[in-house]
Amino acid sequence: MTSLPRVLLAAPGTGQGKTTVATGLMAALRAAGHRVSGHKVGPDYIDPGYHALACGRPGRNLDPHLVGEDLVVPLLQHGARGADIAVIEGVMGLFDGRLGTQGFASSAHVATVTRTPVILVVDVGRASRSIGAIVHGMATWDPGVGVAGVILNRVGSARQVAEIRDAVGLPVLGEIPRDPDLATPSRHLGLVTAAERGESAAVVARLADVVAEHVDLDAVLDIARGAADLDGEPWNPATALGDAAVAEPGRRPVVAVAAGRAFTFRYAETLELLEAAGCDIVTFDPAHDQRLPDGTAGLYLGGGFPEEHAAELVDNAALRQQIRDAVVDGLPTVAECAGLLYLCATLDDRPMAGVLDAHARMTSRLTLRYPEAVATERTLLTRPGERISGHEFHRTQVTPGTGSTPAWFIDREPVGFASPTLHASYLHTHWAGHPQLAARFAAAVRAR
Repeated sequence: MTSLPRVLLAAPGTGQGKTTVATGLMAALRAAGHRVSGHKVGPDYIDPGYHALACGRPGRNLDPHLVGEDLVVPLLQHGARGADIAVIEGVMGLFDGRLGTQGFASSAHVATVTRTPVILVVDVGRASRSIGAIVHGMATWDPGVGVAGVILNRVGSARQVAEIRDAVGLPVLGEIPRDPDLATPSRHLGLVTAAERGESAAVVARLADVVAEHVDLDAVLDIARGAADLDGEPWNPATALGDAAVAEPGRRPVVAVAAGRAFTFRYAETLELLEAAGCDIVTFDPAHDQRLPDGTAGLYLGGGFPEEHAAELVDNAALRQQIRDAVVDGLPTVAECAGLLYLCATLDDRPMAGVLDAHARMTSRLTLRYPEAVATERTLLTRPGERISGHEFHRTQVTPGTGSTPAWFIDREPVGFASPTLHASYLHTHWAGHPQLAARFAAAVRAR
C-alpha cells in the first residue's frame, strides 16, 4: 500500500478554467514548499507542459484508453514518486470520456480507479444560484465519484459569491476573480504550448500568486491527505520491458529526439522505456540545429506544430537533407503526427525532409478520434494482428495518406507509412501501454 495525498480537479465542461486553476494550484503548492507531481487525464500533451513548469518535474498523463485501466494507478505512483502531493487535472467535463463507452477514460473514471477526491472548478461568470444545481448534479450523478469541494472561477462580486455559497452544499475552497489576463492563448488545436510561450514561466508564477491568494491551500491539502492508500507497485520501465531491458550500461546507442518549439509532444514514459532498453536520449531542434546529434542510431520525431514553425524548418536545409539521407539509408525512425508532416515532401507547398512521396496541407477540418489501430504487416514497430490504442488530433491532411505498406488500419482504412526501418503516421501512441513498441525500436537502434 502506498500513501499519496492527491486531488483531481474537474469541471462541468470544457472552458471552465481547469488548466488555469490546476496549473496555478500546482505552482502555489510548490511555492509553499511542497513537492508536487502534476498529472493530466487523457492524451493531451499541452497541459502537462504547463504542469512541468509549475512543478519542476515532468508532467504525466493518465489515460485508460491509451495504456489500459490496470496501468493507471501504477503510472500515477511512478510519476508521483518522491512527491508530497499529486494534482491531477481532468479532461473535458467530469463524466465525458471516449464516445460510446459510457464515460470510459473520463475524469470520473480515473478518479474512481485511483480513489482520488474530486474538486470541481466551476465558471460562475454568468450565473449565481443556478451553480448550486450544477454542482449538485455533478456531485450526485455517480455515488462512486467523491466530490469533496468547489473552486469558483471568474467570480464577479461578493454578493454573487454569497448567493452561490448558500446554494452549492459543498465546501467552497476558493473564489478566483474574473481576470482576462489569466487566459492562455489558443490555437487551432488548443492551448499554445508552454515551450512556445516566451513568457510561460512568468504566467505560471502569476497563476501561483492568484491561487495562493484566493484558494484555501490548507483545505485542499486536508482533502488530498484524506485520499485512500493506493494498492500495488509503481510502474517500472525495466519491468515493463522484461527481457528487452538492458541492465548493463555498456555501449548505449543514441536516439535523437526532436524537440524545440515545433516538436513538443511526447510522453515521458516513452523516453524512459527507451533508456531502460539501453538507449541514450539526446534531443535536438529541427528548426535550428544544423546536424543530428553525434552517434545517432535512431530517430524519434514526435508531435507538435511544425506548421507554425515551417519557415525555420525550411531554412534549416542542411538538417533536412541529413535526415532525408539517414532515413532513406535505413536509420530506424518513428514519426508521429508532426513527425509525419516533417518527413513529407512538402507542407503547404514548402519543402520538408522529402523522405515520403507525400504532401501535407492545413485544412479547416479537425480530425479528432480515439481509435484502436490494427497492424497487418511486420514493420519496425508492429507485428501482424496487433491492436494498439491511440489518438489523433490534427487539422492537416497528407496526400496520399498511405504507402505500399500502411502503418496501421483504422476503421478498416489503411493509414500511414511503414517499412522495416520506418514507422510514420498521425496516430499518437503511449508506449507504456504497449512496451513491445519501445522494445522493437530499441532493438533496431542497437542493431544499427
